[in-house]
Amino acid sequence: MILISLRLFSESSTIERASISERNYIMPTKRKTFIDNFLKNDSTPRPKAKQTSGHRPKSQGKKTPLYVLLIFIAAQLSPILFIAPTLSYFQGQGMDKAAAGAATSGWLIFLTMGIAFLLTLLIIFRDKRFFDIWKGTKSSFFMSVVWGFLGFLLLLIGQSIAALIEMKVLGIDPGSENTASLVNIAEAVPLAIVSIVLFGPILEELVFRRVLFGSLNQTTNFFFATAISALVFALIHFDFTHLLLYFTTGLILAFLYQKTKRIITPIIAHICLNGYVMLIQLNMDKILEFQKQMEKLQSAGLSFIFQ
Repeated sequence: MILISLRLFSESSTIERASISERNYIMPTKRKTFIDNFLKNDSTPRPKAKQTSGHRPKSQGKKTPLYVLLIFIAAQLSPILFIAPTLSYFQGQGMDKAAAGAATSGWLIFLTMGIAFLLTLLIIFRDKRFFDIWKGTKSSFFMSVVWGFLGFLLLLIGQSIAALIEMKVLGIDPGSENTASLVNIAEAVPLAIVSIVLFGPILEELVFRRVLFGSLNQTTNFFFATAISALVFALIHFDFTHLLLYFTTGLILAFLYQKTKRIITPIIAHICLNGYVMLIQLNMDKILEFQKQMEKLQSAGLSFIFQ
């Protein structure tokens, strides 16, 4: 499951920021560096600003991708500053340590991700060229939505294959501690579900597909950009046991973005995946009870037939 891994319920994790050496790539029609494309929104040269006496020319390119990335990192790290006082508050309300920890994680996830979501949208809406990174015609909005739902099915198939490889080849037990932790948090603070199902997927797609994959895809090639963005996407969840599962998900989401050239496609697929997993996990007891009832009915039916 592709979720924002704050891991406040069990531990506080910090995100290492890997430095990327600046390399120049000669493209068919332009010469660009990854940093240039990362900081600017497209590869089309813009006309120089006219010089006016007594005033400096305006900046040639906006740094929206960088701002989106910084907001995402801040959303991951900022809860650490509020864990102690929030935990003390809930314990002061009579909660035990486990319940207070879940409540703390739930409220901090909801608040920090909600604020990051609003700030990110505000920055993006101020930059009309943020998504203008593709050559060729984009898919229609309708087909992009259709591919979003098809992408959800691809994610289910891809994750099933990855999970099977983990079990049969690598000997890894199914089930994710990250998912289980977030389910406990969602049960304690239902509002956290909004962050897990809505805020998280949208922010992750903007960061890993538009900013990282989109920038790399302009300067290298599709396969390299897809592999790197999927790997970083997997690592950022801090669930290294199921690295293959997250990596496979990142590959499929990058493919969906490349296919339609619209970010709405991987966003829809990601939201559907998270919503599906949360729905199943939160209702697991009812599902198991339903299965038991069906087994009893089948047993009773077979007994009646053979009497």
